[in-house]
Amino acid sequence: MSHPQFPHLFSPLEIRGKEIKNRVFVPGHNTALSEGGRVGDAMIAYHEARMRGGVGMIMTEVHCVHPTYMPQGRAWASNDECLPGLKRLGQKGRDYGVTIIGQVFHPGRVAAASIDGTKMTAYAPSEVPDEMYKTVPTPLTADLIREIVTAHGDGAARMAEAGLDGVEIISSMGYLASQFINPRLNRRTDEYGGNFENRMRFVREVAGDIRAKIGDDMILGLRISADEMDEEGLTIEESREACAALDADGVLDYLNIVLGSTATYTGWQHIIPHMQYDAGYTGQKSGELKSAVKRLPVMIAGRINQPQIAEEIVASGQADMVGIVRGHIADPEFVNKARDGRVDDIRACIACDQACIGHRLRGFPISCIQHPETGRELDYYAKPKAETARHVLVVGGGPGGMKAAAVAAERGHRVILLERSPQLGGQAAIAQLLPGRAEFGGIVTNLTRECEIHGVDIRKSTEATRALIEAEAPDVLIMATGATEQRPDLEGMDQAHVVGAWDVARGTANVGGKVVVYDWHANWIGLGVAEKLARDGCSVRLCVNGPMPGEHLPMMVRDGWMGQLHKFGVEVIPYPRLYGCDDTSVFMQHVTSGVPIICDDVETLVLAAPHKREAALWEELYGGDVELHIIGDALAPRTVEEAVLEGLQVAFKV
Repeated sequence: MSHPQFPHLFSPLEIRGKEIKNRVFVPGHNTALSEGGRVGDAMIAYHEARMRGGVGMIMTEVHCVHPTYMPQGRAWASNDECLPGLKRLGQKGRDYGVTIIGQVFHPGRVAAASIDGTKMTAYAPSEVPDEMYKTVPTPLTADLIREIVTAHGDGAARMAEAGLDGVEIISSMGYLASQFINPRLNRRTDEYGGNFENRMRFVREVAGDIRAKIGDDMILGLRISADEMDEEGLTIEESREACAALDADGVLDYLNIVLGSTATYTGWQHIIPHMQYDAGYTGQKSGELKSAVKRLPVMIAGRINQPQIAEEIVASGQADMVGIVRGHIADPEFVNKARDGRVDDIRACIACDQACIGHRLRGFPISCIQHPETGRELDYYAKPKAETARHVLVVGGGPGGMKAAAVAAERGHRVILLERSPQLGGQAAIAQLLPGRAEFGGIVTNLTRECEIHGVDIRKSTEATRALIEAEAPDVLIMATGATEQRPDLEGMDQAHVVGAWDVARGTANVGGKVVVYDWHANWIGLGVAEKLARDGCSVRLCVNGPMPGEHLPMMVRDGWMGQLHKFGVEVIPYPRLYGCDDTSVFMQHVTSGVPIICDDVETLVLAAPHKREAALWEELYGGDVELHIIGDALAPRTVEEAVLEGLQVAFKV
């Protein structure tokens, strides 16, 4: 039985004679968990967690099908070595009653990966460079086009042999099939270019070849961007025309809609939209596209992180199914919790993009800053009960401390969490105060709820002292005391008006109209305070100790934020090292040339300087009788992701 709050979300849907048990699916996404391009134990465990969580359908990540694109780190279906892993995945789907769809793929000109570190030859309909990856593709010959068409069908046939329920053609996000459809990218004069029918020929031939090889029983769908959200990309009008034609052909069984393109900086923003985009905003575009088709069910994904949003999209007719990737990365039990009416227990994705796509873009398995069990299912998904319940005292109510407390309590320990301030959250409570970052505070809400569910005794406004700890007499003491801002001891600091970034975020700093922000971190802090001050009407110079602001953020978050700073007229100065200041100037030097960089006419210097770990209590207690652990910034100042991961890891040790 489903919860009455979500009647549409939990109604079944039939596609080509197969009943999908609810309207929630996990769209295909690269997990970086493949083993030599094949499905192995880690990927099976990843998908099984979402199957167990109640989802109705799962798409595999893209499987490459042709030698012109077979890079490291991608899954592939170009020979029979893919069969054992795909067979295991298909069987898991049957065990859980989950429909499994395999994706067949070629990126065309946006060939971003590599085989051996060299830049691959990119193949495309025409010789049109892409903005994002700086490829200049070689035009495909007609013979090579037909070879790639056949390779799609052969890859799909292997998926059929493996026992998957269906196959999905990738024509989304500026990849090869969409490049053929797009008249700005397809400048061919042969049978694959020119008029609309010719530009549709490639995707139709792919669909026809696949259908001929998989038979009439398997589902065949197509993923397409309703709008590639950039002047060069497919428009909503062009996608509507293409989808209407494919609908009329009668070969496909569904359309899977997304927004954006990997070929441009703007387009990338909408593939994995971060928290500055409204949740559920993609539904409007899917509704516009759905109105152009008469037969095919339409699915939509992108920035859907709550079941209420998903229910509204289906109920309003904007889509027939709703895809949730990051929501299932943050909480594999998303569907079960919604079905049971436990909405407040859902660990909602906060769209920070830091450990999901942020990891994948660096070649590491995807995870989640809130839920580091993701991508590590084999090691951490199951929480073994402790053989002996122990008294665990956690000092520090930031995300790391909360995670340690929640998991230790879940394993059966008696846990007390001490936090000296009136609220939990640590630096996350500061981060949420910056423009467009309010949703970051969701990590505090979610981890607080985990602590409550598992019975952690939370004591706020309580300073941990040696006397208090000795009175509690814990078996285990976990220090998660975090870090604090510090002011470097540089010449002139006593003459200038200097304030810390945290106080700017809190709104407690007295800041003049002409500001220099010195950003040592090159992450969200400098970007956030610069935007806040610019919005407040200040003239802002952002001096970042690196090649660019947001150097250590996922590229789509950084790129979007840089657009905001540009609109507000923030001047960016890269590569400075702070040297000193006086009452009107800030003195720096270029980190490589050593040449002075001087900012004059400055009223306030805002410091986002290296943090200092707060470990005095740990040092005082180190070497005593109690079992003592230290995690997060108290161990070494880093980010929230490391703190939460170490909270999970230490909770497994006690």
